Amino acid sequence: MSADWPAIVDNTWPAARYIRDGAFLLREGQGGGSRVSAATLQGTVTTGAIAEAEDKMREMGQRRLFMIRPGDTKLDADLEVRGYTVLDPVNIYSCPAAMLTDLPVPRVTVFAVWEPLAIMHEIWSRAGIGPARWAVMQRARGPKTGLLSRRKDKPAGAGFAAIHETTAMVHALEILPEHQREGLGGWAMRAAAFWALDQGAETLSVICTKANAGANALYRSLGMQIAGQYHYRVLNQTGEPI
Repeated sequence: MSADWPAIVDNTWPAARYIRDGAFLLREGQGGGSRVSAATLQGTVTTGAIAEAEDKMREMGQRRLFMIRPGDTKLDADLEVRGYTVLDPVNIYSCPAAMLTDLPVPRVTVFAVWEPLAIMHEIWSRAGIGPARWAVMQRARGPKTGLLSRRKDKPAGAGFAAIHETTAMVHALEILPEHQREGLGGWAMRAAAFWALDQGAETLSVICTKANAGANALYRSLGMQIAGQYHYRVLNQTGEPI
């Protein structure tokens, strides 16, 4: 049985509010990024249904943004005709969590800690992950943790992981530029795997954009496989919210 990736994403990186409106599920993101702001198709796509969803997104002060998942071929084509452009195609990677516990994480390299420490917020801020996305982490209701990476006794990276049912998903994994290419991303994922198993999860997963060559190479090097994909369609017009 394949994993329910929409449910995993929504539960480990939740929107502030969900609104079922006809054919679409709308998300109020409150500035938390595309993943918590995009509308997803729940029924039959029609011109009228798209227009209604657009109106609701504008009422929320959000840009007109739709997530296109496998099978949403007609919606994808209809939005292209309406002037929507493709934004941020992504890969979902996963693997059995136990697969990444074959090596012990070196002592004091990664700490699993909740609540996030001030230094973790500083690291995220440097990567453009600000208070609106910290609020997303706080909203996650299941088991969750922050991941603080260290290099030579200095903070070097931060991440977040949460669990839905038996799947843990890593979000907001950032390594400071001066500590990249030192293997810290891999150790952070391994630490997340150990934490996930301790919490009763069986699968470890992560999302990254297809354009992020470094992240894709990292997850492939760990033996993780692409388990799902999606992209967004956004209407870029003058006066649209960013």
